[in-house]
Amino acid sequence: MSDTILSPLMNSGNQDSHWQAVLARDASRDGVFVFAVTSTGVYCRPSCPSRRPRRDRVRFFSRPDEAERAGFRACLRCRPRHPDSRMKTAESICQFLQQHTGEPVTLAALGERFGTNPFRLQRVFKSVVGVSPREYADALRMKSFKSQLRSGRSVTDAIYESGFGSSSRLYERSGSQLGMTPATYQRGGKGVFIRYTTLDSPVGRMLLAATDQGVCAVSFGDSDGGLLEGLRREFPEATLRRGEVVLRRWVRALLEQLHGERPLPQLPLDVQATAFQRRVWEHLRSIPYGTTKSYGEVARAIGQASSARAVARACANNPVALAIPCHRVVRGSGELGGYRWGMARKKALLAMERHARETPHSFQKERA
Repeated sequence: MSDTILSPLMNSGNQDSHWQAVLARDASRDGVFVFAVTSTGVYCRPSCPSRRPRRDRVRFFSRPDEAERAGFRACLRCRPRHPDSRMKTAESICQFLQQHTGEPVTLAALGERFGTNPFRLQRVFKSVVGVSPREYADALRMKSFKSQLRSGRSVTDAIYESGFGSSSRLYERSGSQLGMTPATYQRGGKGVFIRYTTLDSPVGRMLLAATDQGVCAVSFGDSDGGLLEGLRREFPEATLRRGEVVLRRWVRALLEQLHGERPLPQLPLDVQATAFQRRVWEHLRSIPYGTTKSYGEVARAIGQASSARAVARACANNPVALAIPCHRVVRGSGELGGYRWGMARKKALLAMERHARETPHSFQKERA
């Protein structure tokens, strides 16, 4: 078997992470690479259910074509050349739910629609998307509800037209998904009083904003005007006022962490989140200062091993930089991945945290 035509992965220094994904049968890495076994001449997707080979018999390739050019043949069990049927099923269910947002759709009805056992359908959907079909449908309804409020509809009309069926069902979810009650969120936050401040930080201008319930935004940008415009887009009808004095304590806490002087306390947050986002964001807050985790590791930690892409989307939707440290999540390959406020800032934040950990008198050393 020739070893001369190999993927760049062989020289990338990322073989350990690929091997760990193979051992864990991590479906979130399917499509990222394939692994080949020299003793059998077969290549597989990372989630292949076959028996794990010895490490010294494994080769990694970024695409099936590369494995085949090196003389390996596709596994007949996991069929690495074929699209993941679970992904296709989940995508079809998502499309169906999007088209029936205003209708009650039961798990039994979905099972009948897609010709499968309802409980198996739920397992497949949750393994790919990260939440159950019901949670996904509720998130769609919540999005529709918010959109209708912003367009001027009454709360009552928006409740029923978005498919909640009753006000009680909406209010059960409003505290976690709206971050405020429907009445106060109406028309983009009308009646909500938000204090904000802007300041210099080591990675550019920073905006911090908070309601009476907690911090609702921490963002980075190149200008105060751009940062304030972003806040207005999220809460177009809210009352915005500068509040340097009121926010001074939280500003100081953020800057002290940025400079490696003191760990950031658990700030009270008033943010909007789906059920899956809440789980991801809570885990991100537990990642130690100066360290990183991969999207796949976060997915496994919250019990959704195949939801690395959904974790990445949750990170991209994080509205409170630093308070929810999404900059500490990187790709399994070691590459930085994306960042809502720019890759240069993510790189700088991680470098500052590593430097602080290595400084003899940093707070991390003192705590040790």
